[in-house]
Amino acid sequence: MSRIGKLPVAIPSGVKVSLSGNEISVQGAKGTLKQSLPERINIAVEAEKIVVSRPSDSKQDLALHGLTRALINNMVVGVSQGFTRELEINGIGYRAEISGSKLTMTLGYSHPIVYEVPKGIEIEVNKQTRMIVKGIDKQLVGSTAAKIRSFRKPEPYKGKGIKYAEERILRKAGKTG
Repeated sequence: MSRIGKLPVAIPSGVKVSLSGNEISVQGAKGTLKQSLPERINIAVEAEKIVVSRPSDSKQDLALHGLTRALINNMVVGVSQGFTRELEINGIGYRAEISGSKLTMTLGYSHPIVYEVPKGIEIEVNKQTRMIVKGIDKQLVGSTAAKIRSFRKPEPYKGKGIKYAEERILRKAGKTG
């Protein structure tokens, strides 16, 4: 039995869930999310909760059971609270600024990096070295933060680059002469 799949998803007040076939739509204070879910998995919207069940114990159904429940839970949490991811920029002269829907970063290259912020994502830049990526879609927030981090990953000798706020960089010893 899937430990995650068998838990019902609580629907907070102010969130509306509608099902049509294998399409689920979740509407809340922060916005609306739609997702196409696997047809094999049964989804039932009861009063104040969503119950996910599977037709059999086959390997594919077991995998889809927990996945479907997690996707629905992420949608409900996203439209009610939203998701955030913090990034830090370390390095002399490294900085970021946001203007409209473009994030401009100076990361030690010969040119500034201009990143077009995807629709549905909001980026705040604090003190030019701290960025907060916000949105209602957990996958989009995570992939946007990963894309920004990939422009200059933190290196292990001085720790320069873009890292997640909770990330710890394991430092290596430099050469000794």
